[in-house]
Amino acid sequence: MRILQLHVDYIEYFPVSKEITDAESLKFNEKQRLEDTVVILMSIEKGDEDTMIFDIVSEIKDYLEKIKAKSVLLYPYAHLSSNLESPKKAFELLIKIEKSLFQASSQSEITINRAPFGWTKTLEFKVKGHPLAENSRSFYRKDVIHTKSIEENKEFLDSCHDIDETEGVSEALKTEKNLRSDWYILDTMGNLVKHNEFKFDKSQKNLEKLLSYEIVKKRVVDEQPPHVKLMRKLGISDYEPASDSGNMRYYPKGRLLKSLLEQFVTRKVSDYGGLEVETPIMYDSHHPSMESYFNRFPARQYSIKSDHKELFLRFAACFGQFLMTKDFQISYKNLPLKLYELTRYSFRREKSGELVGLRRLRAFSMPDCHGFCRDMDQAKSEFIKRFHLSISVVEEIGLSTRDDLEMAIRFTKDFYNQNKQYVHDLVSNFGKPVLVEMWDERFFYFTLKWEFNFIDNLGKASALSTDQIDIENSERYGITFVDEDGDKKHPIILHNSPSGAIERVIFALLEKSAKLMREGKVPYLPLWLMNTQVRIIPIRDEFIPQCKEVLGVLKANSIRGDIDDRDDTLSKKIREAEIEWIHYVVIIGEKEVANNTISIRERLTKKNYSENITELVTLIRDQVKEKPFLPINLQEYLSKRPRIAS
Repeated sequence: MRILQLHVDYIEYFPVSKEITDAESLKFNEKQRLEDTVVILMSIEKGDEDTMIFDIVSEIKDYLEKIKAKSVLLYPYAHLSSNLESPKKAFELLIKIEKSLFQASSQSEITINRAPFGWTKTLEFKVKGHPLAENSRSFYRKDVIHTKSIEENKEFLDSCHDIDETEGVSEALKTEKNLRSDWYILDTMGNLVKHNEFKFDKSQKNLEKLLSYEIVKKRVVDEQPPHVKLMRKLGISDYEPASDSGNMRYYPKGRLLKSLLEQFVTRKVSDYGGLEVETPIMYDSHHPSMESYFNRFPARQYSIKSDHKELFLRFAACFGQFLMTKDFQISYKNLPLKLYELTRYSFRREKSGELVGLRRLRAFSMPDCHGFCRDMDQAKSEFIKRFHLSISVVEEIGLSTRDDLEMAIRFTKDFYNQNKQYVHDLVSNFGKPVLVEMWDERFFYFTLKWEFNFIDNLGKASALSTDQIDIENSERYGITFVDEDGDKKHPIILHNSPSGAIERVIFALLEKSAKLMREGKVPYLPLWLMNTQVRIIPIRDEFIPQCKEVLGVLKANSIRGDIDDRDDTLSKKIREAEIEWIHYVVIIGEKEVANNTISIRERLTKKNYSENITELVTLIRDQVKEKPFLPINLQEYLSKRPRIAS
């Protein structure tokens, strides 16, 4: 079921004619008008059933509570879906939802209204202007998760798989469609519990959503996630109509944000010991190692032709680094050897229905660090180090492993039985239960893989950091090292992205902010990633020289500031700084000049106070610590900047 909740100043509708033969009888054959109400446009889809009513009613009640509304209109609306239930079943479920909502709201003094079912109606409404005025949701059956066997629901699962067998699809991707797994929850005490027997508590809602997402594998996005609106509003990025879908444009703020993240991750990998390299973005599709690896990697590709060669654009940095390492002369003393590249760009021809905003793209920047290890013991030891590296990276970026991320770990049954304590220690280091996917036999080139997943506001999971233990590709690519006995051996390879794709990190930060907005809290991006960290506002033009002096102090201390010298009122300038999510606003007028101080407004704490510029510099530098710095990527005077239509 799909619903769109709209908080409106008013709505008017009038039944014109019957849309279906079994349209319900009208109670009122005249124009209806409601004011200051929530309109819930509803499309009931095939397979929707009574078990979903509780979640739907809970969502509606939560929404009404957040926006402090006391009136609701249930409005049957077929245009949110192309997979509609039969009119008879849809009407029966609609009536049940209405009754359940009425019963659940009986103590809340909420007025429940419903537009007639099966009628063509004229419709006019005005949506309010606050951030929560528009709210869309999708609801799915949960029975798949709680059955004794996923195989019992094979027909339903197959209907949810949106696999597109088209040109450029690897054998791995085709096989992945039919790959069946056993799913468990593994807690920090080492208890492995079947997925349908685990009792999720309130703190584990996102882990439960991750389980549902992985089992159903419904990757297609039904509605626009909130980060899309935010990336436009903040002037970060947008779609590029002149390019292929999933290839984005980045405005100056977005380019700076990406650059800072790229520099930060690269510096962290360098401190860990990664050696930065660069490899080509296209390869011969029929190179022996390429063709073999391609069919072991679940990804779609872009194909091109040049000089009678069939080429493909890389979907990872793996093969470039493998081909490079093949030509190295390596001793066991050189291991573990760690190569790193931030690929700008990697290319994957994701299906169009899965492309939305920055969550899933066809061209993306991926920090990719491969570790070449002597044996499994060294690989497992290095794997733990990289696990902690990844935690450090995401935490310092601004995502919490405790609150924002869920972990999934995947392995073969044999690997788990031989390495139980090792796996348990890994989960214990994460600090909360994780999702487990276990295979009877290994199909992919890795024997163990983990990833950190971010659950967005639509309940979709997106993998960020990841690492894999690869036991195939060193032999496939002819990579060898000489051991202490002088024999040539193949190393074990680790595949680590400590952050995941840079664009997906931005997606996660924006979706986290959207969640804060939904909860009535102040949304923000981390201070070190803001293009403008301090906005300086003169009360009158005569104070611009003093503003310039303050800006000079900020620049000398590697702090990005700008001056709002436009011909607008002070209140409007402050309001626009709030809209841009700027953390600190400095106001300079007669009092500030006379006292050699500045007036500071802190957006997150809502504090207003006077201080000298040195104290503000100290405050900001304490927050950004040793993060990378780049100069502001826009004109310092706002009057000189172009406007970006949002």
